[in-house]
Amino acid sequence: MIPREKILLVDDVPANLSVLTASLEPAGYEILAVPNGATALKVAARAQPSLILLDIMMPMIDGLETCRRLKQDESTRDIPVIFITARDETKSLVAGFQAGGVDYVIKPFHAEEIVSRVATHLQISRLTRELQKKNHELKAEMERRSHAETALKNADEKLSVLSDMEASRWNLAGLIGSSRVVQKIIEDIHRLHQFANTSVLITGESGTGKELIARAIHFESPRAKAPFIPVNCVAIPGELAESMLFGHVKGAFTGATADRKGYFELAHGGAIFLDEIGDMPVSLQVKLLRVLEDGFVTPVGAAESIKVDVRVIAATNADLASRIAAGSFRQDLYFRLARYTVITPPLRERLEDVPMLVSHFLHLFAAEMGMKAPPISSEALAVLKGYEFPGNVRELKNIIERALIDSGTEMIERRHLHLLPSAASAASPAKQNAKAEFASALPVNLAEAEDLLIQRALQEADGNIADAARMLGVHRTRIYRKLAQGEPVAGN
Repeated sequence: MIPREKILLVDDVPANLSVLTASLEPAGYEILAVPNGATALKVAARAQPSLILLDIMMPMIDGLETCRRLKQDESTRDIPVIFITARDETKSLVAGFQAGGVDYVIKPFHAEEIVSRVATHLQISRLTRELQKKNHELKAEMERRSHAETALKNADEKLSVLSDMEASRWNLAGLIGSSRVVQKIIEDIHRLHQFANTSVLITGESGTGKELIARAIHFESPRAKAPFIPVNCVAIPGELAESMLFGHVKGAFTGATADRKGYFELAHGGAIFLDEIGDMPVSLQVKLLRVLEDGFVTPVGAAESIKVDVRVIAATNADLASRIAAGSFRQDLYFRLARYTVITPPLRERLEDVPMLVSHFLHLFAAEMGMKAPPISSEALAVLKGYEFPGNVRELKNIIERALIDSGTEMIERRHLHLLPSAASAASPAKQNAKAEFASALPVNLAEAEDLLIQRALQEADGNIADAARMLGVHRTRIYRKLAQGEPVAGN
């Protein structure tokens, strides 16, 4: 009989331990629960659990110190630790990763999320152990063989497995699809492999998978073994932005009780992902541009700069051209960031990928819930293929998860789909018939009609692409793509 994997729960609140136990025991794990960090250190060394769920806020020895001690002990160093915290500030989360944690869950949590996170990290841990075993075998083989270059190539191939699994941890389902636009993104990612220092700008609507693509670019690059530091530019408090990005020295300002490394220094050798870059204050844009140009960061209050080797990947759902014209975004920073641009299309522009995504999410969630994936009716699938998905892939994922919960083991029908009313009406049969009648009445073909509509909208908007896109009810990237592809626009 195969022994069950052990999960060690550490929380000083008995109710939290009860909820976690009730969530994980049905999934087949053996649960060990302790109320404090000191006991956790002893139990972990003796029982050797496969994973530890660790609360941060505890008396005497808090979760961060407990994790540090676990990582200092050779017998518990490799046990993955997932933090459970009620605090979601970036500083707190970065401290958790610095202490040795592999992930975090924000309270209040859902049972499905806990089970999913645990299963994912156990799988990564198993693959890591397998990889380490393979690495030892390769090392021995290299000592016996004279062809060092061939052995090194084999080692690199084995090491790439870990990068692939680390990327899949971040749900690469967003890149599932056979449409031309998805294949173009995958080609872009592969093309960037040999250009590991090139900065990349990713544009597209919310929910299209911009961070997903950023992580794929990083894990497909020679920098994959180095850190990937995600930063939400909107979430950084204005007064702390410079310190968080570039660090500070002790005494630089009130509350600076010790030296602190900034995100750029933490990402040394790897990549930093600047999400929502369009919302970064202009004053900070100037300092960011300087870092991009010379590779040096100056911590707040420091007399000397620090050299960093960091690839910058930025993303935005904003119209940077309009912001440049309005003076809220620097043009020179745009050109420095957009050395290579990846455009993420909205899901409504690749609806042919919907069946494949639906199938993937059904099997993904069904596996997490310990059930067989049910079929989906042709009517329900047709509704999804005609839906405009204002929330894109993220919305589809939520729709499928809820539909699976509502249907249980039965076939997913139209009634199980919960769509936004405004977008759902666009997929109604009456609306589709009206579109068909309009198209049949046009005296030109589809491409010419699109050119004509874009030309008229640009004229009405005085050349403003964002305004023209709003008039047409499409995302501005659709107009950008048409212009970038060199396709003619009527009247130009």
